[in-house]
Amino acid sequence: MIEFTQKILRAVSFDKDLFQKELKKGLKWITDAEEFRKFQEWCIIEFGAKYPVIIKSAFSKKALALQRINKT
Repeated sequence: MIEFTQKILRAVSFDKDLFQKELKKGLKWITDAEEFRKFQEWCIIEFGAKYPVIIKSAFSKKALALQRINKT
């Protein structure tokens, strides 16, 4: 699923709103901390210069959700 999300993000990266929407959708599929870290790293490398605020916001929200899941 990560590879599919990466493909989608590349395709919609021309539009800020579409990028944000698809990033949030893609993050919903991730439940593994290591997968999360790798995907975050990839997003920063690929789109960090273009959408730093969107990436930081989306990943910080998902990180909090993963912490809650891992504590239970």
